[in-house]
Amino acid sequence: MKKEDKALVIDKIVETLQQYPAFYLIESAGMDAEKTSAFRRACFGKDIKLMVVKNTLLAKALERLDGNYSELLGTLKGSTSLMCTTVGNAPAKLLKDFVKKGDKLPVLKAAYVEESVYVGADQLDALCAIKSKNELIADIVALLQSPAKNVVSALQSAGTTIHGVLTTLGERPE
Repeated sequence: MKKEDKALVIDKIVETLQQYPAFYLIESAGMDAEKTSAFRRACFGKDIKLMVVKNTLLAKALERLDGNYSELLGTLKGSTSLMCTTVGNAPAKLLKDFVKKGDKLPVLKAAYVEESVYVGADQLDALCAIKSKNELIADIVALLQSPAKNVVSALQSAGTTIHGVLTTLGERPE
């Protein structure tokens, strides 16, 4: 590959990484055509961009980005595929589904999610547990609604309780 072509590929990788807040590095070499096609379709369905990259070009792209990605550089061995996403835990859940089916590949090498680096396949459960921005907002809204629901419920039950007490007092002989 010519030097100019390499520079263009590095620019494209940098541009892609800047568009997405989270990315995963996986090992997918050795998957047969059927599984690779199924994996690519699953990524497309979850709005995950999947691309196979050369390790040296990815390392140069990571060096050009703002931030410290030095922990990821050690995982750039063998073949590497890059999964870019806007939802931090979506690729982890997808990888876990493939592992549950008994597939040995793809395997998580490392991930950069929520400004944290996760290295190794053993981090898959931790990555699945990370909540997305929308999930956190839903949790906060539910927490904010809970006290209001309790007040409304108490007011509604208090009205029937007071009515019952007044009815009982009204029916009582003097």
